[in-house]
Amino acid sequence: MNTLLSIETRNAVLREMAVLLENERATIIRINKSDLDAYKGDDISMFDRLKVDDSKVDEMIASVTHLANQQDPVGIERFSFQHDNGMKVYNKTASFGTVLIIYESRPDVTVEAAGIAFKSGNKILLKGGKESIKSNLKIVELWHIALEKHSASKNWVEYLQFSRTETQGFLENPTQKVDLIVPRGGERLIAFVKKHASCPVIVSGRGNNFVFVEKDADKKIALDIIINAKTAKISACNALDKVLIDKNLPNKEDFLNNLISKLKDLKVEILGDNTLSKFQGVKAIDTEEIWYQEFLDYKIVIGEVESNEDAIAMINKYSGGHSSSIISKNETEAKTFMENVDNAAVYHNASTRFTDGGQLGLGGELAISTDKLHQRGPIGLQHLVTNKWYVFGNGQIR
Repeated sequence: MNTLLSIETRNAVLREMAVLLENERATIIRINKSDLDAYKGDDISMFDRLKVDDSKVDEMIASVTHLANQQDPVGIERFSFQHDNGMKVYNKTASFGTVLIIYESRPDVTVEAAGIAFKSGNKILLKGGKESIKSNLKIVELWHIALEKHSASKNWVEYLQFSRTETQGFLENPTQKVDLIVPRGGERLIAFVKKHASCPVIVSGRGNNFVFVEKDADKKIALDIIINAKTAKISACNALDKVLIDKNLPNKEDFLNNLISKLKDLKVEILGDNTLSKFQGVKAIDTEEIWYQEFLDYKIVIGEVESNEDAIAMINKYSGGHSSSIISKNETEAKTFMENVDNAAVYHNASTRFTDGGQLGLGGELAISTDKLHQRGPIGLQHLVTNKWYVFGNGQIR
């Protein structure tokens, strides 16, 4: 068992990681190039997440630096109570113990997610995908250098080089204590982990995010948000997949022709319901199932709805529970939408691309949870803790 590292040591290790990442920047990018060259798949979002360039290294450095400057999330008093018998009762945040992060493709998770879990006082087990193995092992090597420099055991960050079969065996019957598992990846990975895990899992669910253009929408805002949310980063779970148009939107045809033209210019494949498929350049939907799908691709579905209530009902039926936005100048309609859409994040006149720990003020995130327990949406440093009770007495019995 690892004794909780002092906050001074945890912060020193994180700051050391920032220095090492800067010093080893060129090496990390070179090693990542060999992972990219070895990737033979045709999943463009996987490739995008796999790539490490200067800006990705900058983000990794910013992440650990920010974490080092954050308050210790462990030991924060949440509740206190003085019992009639004189006992003093406190509830304080506590680390989970050991957190296993299983992820695909993204070497930055080896820094950012591991950093959040480490700062929260947890031992980290990392199981990355084979496509990013060289990049991940190099970054774990840096973790070990940083830990040893500050007299901490290397086993605070451990990389599991397991096959899929070995991973399944470990999930079902762990050879060491695991308190929490966080899968970061597609639906198949998440389903695999949920099926086989023998401890709690934070589900970082699918996106399938919606924008509803309400009849009182500012069309310029609607256009800008749809284009941004769809095309800025197609590999992100907060990217846009579905657009709902209020049938009573004034000058609706002009707006749709403009939107379709801009999406076509950006090489986005457009599918539409019976109303939208009449527009040139829009393919008809061939199955209702497409409304459930997260694309992670240059692909979008546009449909028409009768009202705000219909938009809410569609989103609650089909979305992944992640993010949805209403574009409207009507505050009452926006409030109704935001209160009734059952998503982790709801927006009024803003892009779904902001569902991200850094963008929502958390400094970073371990994952974006679409579960409702124990934390919904971005899981930041302050959420990667459990709690325990401290009770001080002087001989009380019951």
